Amino acid sequence: MTLPTERPAINWLNKVPEVTLFFWLIKMMSTTVGETAADYLNMDLGFGLTNTSLITGGLLLVALFFQIRARRYVPVLYWIAVVLISVFGTLITDNLTDHFGVSLAYSTALFSVMLVTTFMIWYNAERTLSIHAIDTPKRELFYWAAILFTFALGTAAGDWVAEGLQLGYGYSTLLFGALIAVTAAAHYLFKANSVLCFWIAYVLTRPLGASCGDLLSQPVGNGGLGLGAAGTSGLFLAAIISLVTYLTLMQKRLQY
Repeated sequence: MTLPTERPAINWLNKVPEVTLFFWLIKMMSTTVGETAADYLNMDLGFGLTNTSLITGGLLLVALFFQIRARRYVPVLYWIAVVLISVFGTLITDNLTDHFGVSLAYSTALFSVMLVTTFMIWYNAERTLSIHAIDTPKRELFYWAAILFTFALGTAAGDWVAEGLQLGYGYSTLLFGALIAVTAAAHYLFKANSVLCFWIAYVLTRPLGASCGDLLSQPVGNGGLGLGAAGTSGLFLAAIISLVTYLTLMQKRLQY
């Protein structure tokens, strides 16, 4: 007989990767791809903002279906979902700005509220926000909702600082990089709450990645390095594929 305080026995492992250097490298590059791939599909290929949003949203739903259906962390499934949610999060902000005229400052405030609200509901329901305990479908749904809002918030905040406040892509990259360094110092040197520091860093890597993407892809006349959206997206996608392949091989080796 199962006691009321015990959790039902289910064959379901933690669904997200350990927070390592590889995690942050792939996450950062996925944010850059989110920025540049959205621009490439929207403008370079001429799909337009609406069609790009619909296509990416459909692909994201398929990726999340297989990710949530899996019973353990599968690197390929997980990181495909992250890359797609990065692109889709960028497009949400772009739609608000271009189609509805919502300013980047208001978008930043809106997504901040939505993210905090998601955390409050998540904690009230599960009593934890730790990514080391994403081991039920309910927790995973909260997790992906939070991830979506971090990408939308990061896009809005990054564009607002770089363009709205006219700091430029280079200074924006330095600013968000410095904020991440402060967060890391608070965690490792002053033992600040690990869950709080993780989510702060997760939000900040989005505008940092977006600023890096813009810095690399935008024309020299606009303050960038002129690599273009296609070149920047291809470069970082190749790096992501290489790292995810390595993690997949390492995971299989550990299983045997």
